[in-house]
Amino acid sequence: MTSAQQLLRSQRDQLLNWTCDHPTPLLRWLRDDEVLSPSYYLSLLEKSPSNAVAQALELACASEESSLRFLQVLREVQDYYCKDLHIWVDRHCRSNANRQPPSEMVIVEDKHKKPKGPMAKLFKKKNKGFSVAEEVKGKKNMKPTRSQMMANLKVRISAHKTTLLKRMEELKCYSEGSREASNTASHIEIRYTDLFVTEDNDFIDSSQHEYFDLASRRARIYVHQSCQRISPSQLLSPQETTGQPPKRVKVKGIAGIGKSVAVQRLVYEWGIGKSMREFTCIFNLCFRELNLIEAPLSLLELLGERFRYLKDALPDLFTAPRSLLFILDGLDEFKFFLNWNSRDKNIGVESKMPVSELIVALIKGNLLPEVSVILTTRPSTEAPKRFFQRCCVVLGFEENQVKEYTTKFYKDRQVAEKVYDYISNNDNIFVLSFIPLYCHIICMAMAEFFSSATQDVGDFKSLELNPPRTVSEVYFCYLFTAVKHHALRGSAEKSTSRSEVLSQAKKQLTNLGKLAYENLLQKKIMFSREDLESYGVTPAKIQGTFLCQILHPLKEETVRMFSFFHLTVQEHLGALYCAINLFSQEDITQALNLWCFGLDPPTTSSTLLKNIELNMDMLESLQMFTRFFMGLLRARLEKQLDGLVETSMEEENGVLTSLGLWFQDQFKHRKMENETALNLLHCLMEFHMKETTTIAAPKIKKLNLFKMKLSIVDCAAMHYVLKFSPHTLQELNLGYSNIGNRGLNRLRPILHRCETLYLRYNSLDWEAAILESAVLKSNECQVKKLFMCGNNLGPEGVNELWTALEHNTTVEEIYLDITGITEKGTQNIVNCLGKNTSLRILTIVGNDIGKVGRERVRELEKLRPDLRIISNFVDDLGLLQAYLDWVEEIRVDRDQMDSVKNVDALQSVLKGLQEVGENVEKGQNADKAMELHIKIEELLK
Repeated sequence: MTSAQQLLRSQRDQLLNWTCDHPTPLLRWLRDDEVLSPSYYLSLLEKSPSNAVAQALELACASEESSLRFLQVLREVQDYYCKDLHIWVDRHCRSNANRQPPSEMVIVEDKHKKPKGPMAKLFKKKNKGFSVAEEVKGKKNMKPTRSQMMANLKVRISAHKTTLLKRMEELKCYSEGSREASNTASHIEIRYTDLFVTEDNDFIDSSQHEYFDLASRRARIYVHQSCQRISPSQLLSPQETTGQPPKRVKVKGIAGIGKSVAVQRLVYEWGIGKSMREFTCIFNLCFRELNLIEAPLSLLELLGERFRYLKDALPDLFTAPRSLLFILDGLDEFKFFLNWNSRDKNIGVESKMPVSELIVALIKGNLLPEVSVILTTRPSTEAPKRFFQRCCVVLGFEENQVKEYTTKFYKDRQVAEKVYDYISNNDNIFVLSFIPLYCHIICMAMAEFFSSATQDVGDFKSLELNPPRTVSEVYFCYLFTAVKHHALRGSAEKSTSRSEVLSQAKKQLTNLGKLAYENLLQKKIMFSREDLESYGVTPAKIQGTFLCQILHPLKEETVRMFSFFHLTVQEHLGALYCAINLFSQEDITQALNLWCFGLDPPTTSSTLLKNIELNMDMLESLQMFTRFFMGLLRARLEKQLDGLVETSMEEENGVLTSLGLWFQDQFKHRKMENETALNLLHCLMEFHMKETTTIAAPKIKKLNLFKMKLSIVDCAAMHYVLKFSPHTLQELNLGYSNIGNRGLNRLRPILHRCETLYLRYNSLDWEAAILESAVLKSNECQVKKLFMCGNNLGPEGVNELWTALEHNTTVEEIYLDITGITEKGTQNIVNCLGKNTSLRILTIVGNDIGKVGRERVRELEKLRPDLRIISNFVDDLGLLQAYLDWVEEIRVDRDQMDSVKNVDALQSVLKGLQEVGENVEKGQNADKAMELHIKIEELLK
């Protein structure tokens, strides 16, 4: 009998010819079967297809055991390859694939091909005993028509998987170290970095503009429950409550956080046969492409046009809808109105309707209710949670993942280490890197400075002296690097000045900017060839110039469209266009009035501001654009845009003061929504001009960001602006904002100036208590009221606070309800607070301090009769009413009941009421306590 080694060696060239066109499935299965080591597998993915397969074959032929494994894998992946390979496998692999008896070879069929897979289930009613493994040897036992149908469907699905794999296995990347503009790709298994995805227990979409949400709940710590990580393949895993997989799943996350890449990885894993194997077919639809559909059509027509090779198989696939998965990517990019309140009616796959109605029907379950659907969207886009059984949020990278991504980005490990060190040592850049898109752009921009092959000493020194501080600077660094590659190609010297480089690209950047700005106002993000040409952008010149890093072609079977690399790139270029075309103080402030508040300019000489109608929804989508504009306006004033702007046209005298007065007026007189105020803080940070901020900051007396999901970057913006105010901040309300320890640490330099500081339910722990203790010990401390309820400070944390309060003379009220105080947390309460002279109110309800703890509290009350200590829920009528109001708020807004934090807090309150219930004297307090008890029980049911 011919050995497996001999067989592979003798058939090497033939196998190479059959598999080299698309080696990915073969290589991946060889890795998973331990024929290839993980590191060797990744190295093969970077080689040419023929070399990769040749080296894998050579390694497999090293031993009989590895040769047998290779043949076994070849049987598993044969459907990805040509018919000749199928015949070869059927002829050679059944006797050589392993040394088990032949009968077991057919029956067992390996764990990866179970007889009861989705393809078999598709026809279980007609032929219950059918399995894929028996197709070759069992044809006599099958009805010809059913056999032909099955074979045809199997061929179509295999073609579908192969097509998806070729689309999904590449991640666009920047080829660092090259002097030529490039738009190359890296294999998804090389570049992909795991994201932090968790179930969205809050179920509440942030009203904050999503660009700077920066994974606000990253590493969140609930009082009683920490975040659970979810891999993309687990999105449809069984739910704890029902034990059944959800049929509708919403995945939300801010722009650039990695939603589409996560979906890409999921489809890739299904296509390669390693995940979601319960589904016969996955249909991935992108809303950008759906925007191109104007005429009514049926789902059958839509899928038949999008996946032409599946057209004939669709009717058969629809007979088993449970085995189908629809992935709808990028709802926020859909241009059509979605009517979620439309009347429910059963819709068939052949029913024609507008594409928007088709999507709503599919999500609501009026169309194919048994199929599974995964929808990705941004937080600000409405997709009512009542239609979904699971909602998840993508939180981007964590610190280790930033390092991992940086390491994967560069082939040169030394360059990767230098870039990561630079990122981690520049706090403003580091906090941005938790958003994968920003991390990508940062790595692209930094490559120019750190690559040993291209490093320009002058550029590097400039970067060291003036590191990017803001998002605007990071994006402009990226843009300039791309432009410089183009401008210097074969003509200019490395010492070419910035202004000369920009001058060479002025026409293209101006045209691109105009395209970006005018279409941004119309929420248009996809462009035809004619659209580009109308703005003076030649599609044929995109590849091979810096434009290939700005505009990406959408290559589909029926259309050829273009879009910006990312929506934020379109916003940045649109802002650049405005920054080099708005000069007078009046035009600049009128532009801000228009973009921030929708106020039409009464008179203006600028065509950029004429005939523009903006609704409130549009204003929110312009927040990032406005921040970019402020950053690029500063760049213009600092002469960094020379070459794009005629210096003789500058009217910069007085601009800084004029802008300072404009911001001052907004903070002083305009009643703003919380997110609008936060956006103005970001605008000031992006502008980064001391003279302007010094004028505006003193007018901020109170800052209320209650229940906004704040990020570290938001905290950085608050810190930047408020540090320029010499005055005490009357109130800073950050309750329920989930800033966490890192966010609080960013705010540390200004906390001592806040008279009233709300930090309730902020995912803080004992480290935050230590930080706040340092604030209270400061000689400059002006804090009078401190609210830290609902944070898991624990006994160690509160003991630090007692110590800090021993000599503090400013704090009059401190609220520590439900903070995890135990008996141990009262050890030094008497000694420390007994010496304090300013504290008048202390609340510690909802904490299990035990018998000894209660004795210590009573001792403190005797020692400090002027200090009112509220240790249970019935001591204070006002406190009871406050909790009743809170419970009523939750009852009215049921979304809040989905928050783990609120459920845990309600249970803590209920426990506290139960502990003191029998000992309460009759009266108003007892009545209120009973009312609260009943209402909480009703909610928890």
